[in-house]
Amino acid sequence: MLAQYNQWMNKKLYEAASTLDDTALREDLGAFFGSIMGTLNHILVADILWLQRFIQHPADYRSLDYVSGLDKPASLRQLLYPTVGELAAVRTKMDEAIIRLCEEAREEDFEYSFSYQNTRGEAFTKRFGFLVQHVFNHQTHHRGQATTLLYQKGIDIGVTDLPAITPAA
Repeated sequence: MLAQYNQWMNKKLYEAASTLDDTALREDLGAFFGSIMGTLNHILVADILWLQRFIQHPADYRSLDYVSGLDKPASLRQLLYPTVGELAAVRTKMDEAIIRLCEEAREEDFEYSFSYQNTRGEAFTKRFGFLVQHVFNHQTHHRGQATTLLYQKGIDIGVTDLPAITPAA
């Protein structure tokens, strides 16, 4: 359900962002990642980093094959793609991979103690289900920032509540 909601919201967000010109998308509006493009890029950067870590899960998820072919981002602020269209195309494929991961994963996979390193090389071990949940929470947090930035530009993306998700998201 969260994967489908995630896809639905990202689609709404990118449709709204695509109505703005490049100057408006890159304008520093004082958000943590500066601009709308900076925020959208950060969400994708974090997803790539997390899903590339998830490739190491012993369940060997085939759903993450697409992600394994992406370059590892150099930083959390890296601008991965120069246009909102290019960014949206990769976002769409990432959302499809996340949905397939959630379909592929078994209940017991979420209980696995998953070890990883953060971007500073610090080692952690957390329950895999907690980390998957974090991916969704992280996106929700930054999508909230992006919707505020869009609203500052006069664009209201409409209802964002989970119960409003359309069945064919």
